[in-house]
Amino acid sequence: MAKKGKKDNKDSGSTIALNKRARHEYSLMERFEAGIALEGWEVKALRAGRIAFADSYALIQHGEIFLIGAQITPLLSASTHVKTVDRRTRKLLLHRREIDKLVGAVERDGFTVVPTAMYWKNNRVKVEVALAKGKQAHDKRAASKERDWQRDKQRIMRSHNKTG
Repeated sequence: MAKKGKKDNKDSGSTIALNKRARHEYSLMERFEAGIALEGWEVKALRAGRIAFADSYALIQHGEIFLIGAQITPLLSASTHVKTVDRRTRKLLLHRREIDKLVGAVERDGFTVVPTAMYWKNNRVKVEVALAKGKQAHDKRAASKERDWQRDKQRIMRSHNKTG
């Protein structure tokens, strides 16, 4: 007899794409989870992993937030009857209070809204957006030095624990 429980779903919580450039270029402050309005062929292409996410950004217009610059390359078999646009503007779906918070931070405090990750959650595509401040060159060098030091420190601790 099989156990009753949660279905084993390979799409639950799996990452589609990460925007690694965002962590390098910006200091990320607060993160929000947003839904995204997609067409059917785009979902099929995302399942196949056909997305270029690094050059994308979020733009606020008329009280709504849009994802611009994310390239979803269509599958040849999935989009035979539909005219596809791979870099179209896609609407991000957030609660009104979250949108208001983002609009206030962008307009008053000079923040930028940057998409950092795209992933599956309960068979829906979610986009993680973050409030971000741009880093200057010296900030990037300091972050790089800190990351290198943390890596070296872990290496030293591991070698010390093996011998000691």
